[in-house]
Amino acid sequence: MVLSFSACINPASAKPYRALSILEQMPNASLAIAGDPQHSLREDKPMIPASTLKVFTALLAFKTWSPNHRFVTDFYLDNAGVLWVKGSGDPFITSEELGQIASTLKKKGLKHINGIGIDSHYFAADIAIDGKSHTLNPYDAPVGALAVNFNTVSIIRNHNKVYSGESQTPSTPLMQKLADRVPNGHHRINLGEQSLGDRYFAELLQAKLQKQGIKTADLIKNGHLPASGKLFYSHKNSHTLNQIVEEMLEHSNNFIANQLFLMMGAERYGSPANISKSQQAAAEKIRTMFGWNQKIFHEGSGLSHKNQLSANQFIAVLEKFAPYKSLLKSQGGNILAKTGTLTGVSSYAGYVRKAKKWTPFALFINQPVQNQFRKQLAQELLGLKSVKG
Repeated sequence: MVLSFSACINPASAKPYRALSILEQMPNASLAIAGDPQHSLREDKPMIPASTLKVFTALLAFKTWSPNHRFVTDFYLDNAGVLWVKGSGDPFITSEELGQIASTLKKKGLKHINGIGIDSHYFAADIAIDGKSHTLNPYDAPVGALAVNFNTVSIIRNHNKVYSGESQTPSTPLMQKLADRVPNGHHRINLGEQSLGDRYFAELLQAKLQKQGIKTADLIKNGHLPASGKLFYSHKNSHTLNQIVEEMLEHSNNFIANQLFLMMGAERYGSPANISKSQQAAAEKIRTMFGWNQKIFHEGSGLSHKNQLSANQFIAVLEKFAPYKSLLKSQGGNILAKTGTLTGVSSYAGYVRKAKKWTPFALFINQPVQNQFRKQLAQELLGLKSVKG
């Protein structure tokens, strides 16, 4: 499809639609605006969406659970006095949430334990996320059935002294060990592998229990919940799915996105959660909702270059996501949108507000471009008279 935007440009002015004109010359770029084919460009070409895919992941999550759903983590006591934690993927257990859990356990009569057991078998072991790198960056955090603080740790290192970078998070032995990976300064790093995620969860829980005056032995073990284990407390997260999705979209949290993606697969096909089950569950919902048969999701965060869909398809997604559009970040009051960035990929999708109506748009650029270009183009969309709500 070849378009000309010359009619939009006034040479005597500051070329108000300059970004649209530049976009037309990009061979690996596409644009779709709901109800406005005049200004659409290669709108049916499959493209890499990067992190805008999180909007689609959020939509599938809302079709799996209600916005008010709260994820559950169960706590058991066995005959040996070990407190077992059986995870089911809750993506939003933080230090503060662990503090609430410890307080509730005390109120329910827990006075001492002989150790902490971790049962993380709800997820398959060593799940590989396509596109995830092996760096210390938080966005490369591993996934797992049990995780605290998004499988990341905040560390302050001052030569041979190591401190927690958060007042709500006590220092633990694993934190001290992980500090060997970083130079002096304040850092947030991911835990690298889920086995360390399990360990960190147990150490932080142990510290929070001790703060409540609950005596805890140093024993930490991994395994299946023993037959003697009896349910002591079932914790519902203080955050709803709606709140978790809002945090995921605002901070573009890859960990939350892939936790939700994996949990959707286990919800449909049973545990252990794995990528294959989640891909099947996503494909099934997409066929039901849109009638599309191609494989769109390779993972849920947008890290993979294998994720592909067209701008027109994303418009259809945004139309169904409209009841939740307020969860997207506001850009000056007239744009609600999510960005996406990978090497050689720049995307932007959401809604522009014209004549008191919100109009979906999707911009995918699969070639190098200046970072601010996509937002400049979105501003131009606000001035297009042919955009319809």
